[in-house]
Amino acid sequence: MAETAPATTAESIAPPNPDAAISVRDLHKWFGSHHVLKGMNFDIPKGEITVFIGPSGTGKSVLMKTMVGLLRPSRGEVWYGNTNIHKLRGKQLYELRATFGKLFQDAALFDSLSVYENVAFPLHRHTDYPEEKIRDIVAEKLRQVGLPGVEHKMPGELSGGMRKRVGLARAIALDPEIVFFDEPNSGLDPVMSAAIDELILETKELTGATFVVISHDIEGTFKIADNIGMLYMGELIQFGTQEEIRSADNPILRQFFERRTEGPIAIA
Repeated sequence: MAETAPATTAESIAPPNPDAAISVRDLHKWFGSHHVLKGMNFDIPKGEITVFIGPSGTGKSVLMKTMVGLLRPSRGEVWYGNTNIHKLRGKQLYELRATFGKLFQDAALFDSLSVYENVAFPLHRHTDYPEEKIRDIVAEKLRQVGLPGVEHKMPGELSGGMRKRVGLARAIALDPEIVFFDEPNSGLDPVMSAAIDELILETKELTGATFVVISHDIEGTFKIADNIGMLYMGELIQFGTQEEIRSADNPILRQFFERRTEGPIAIA
């Protein structure tokens, strides 16, 4: 039998923060009887890097998919300024989501398209720019991610790190105000993982965009994050600046950061 969300009232939900890039209020998500997100509340500051961390299976990817409108919440709200994304339908939702950049875990490149065609894809889909301008934008974005002159290559010719860089070039092709990263270091060796962290920092400084990152990489998180949210068992157990999270004495945080097998986080 499916679990039913408990009743709530508009008065019990705090209003969105107009100064935040994203405001999340009382966010819940059920899949049948499985309660994945359990009443999350937070504000993501504009122009900063916010990283959500936590053990595998704790709801990080579901949180991201709900924030970008790929999943609808069972209860709660996700606000972009004065817009509740989950009140939008059809063209309005499509237009808002087109303003986000997204770098997926495996870069999600189209294997049948060249690097140029992959990076140009959002430009062809969402603008009426002439091809000459699109070529210039693609070349500039590839230069920004350290891959000048690879437009002719196919994804199958690229290393894992290069694929991530091309994915990032595509994610920033439309100069989005917010870019989402799903496990950007997944599948990379330590050296390339560090290179991706540096690229994220460089790109953030270059664009001034708001970056939202899902990760379980502790070292990379401390390298790039302005703000950190820790998820465990579907709950946001701590959210704050990196300094606040580093100094917190929450035993779940401490076990996760110190990579200890003993503690409240159960080892499956």
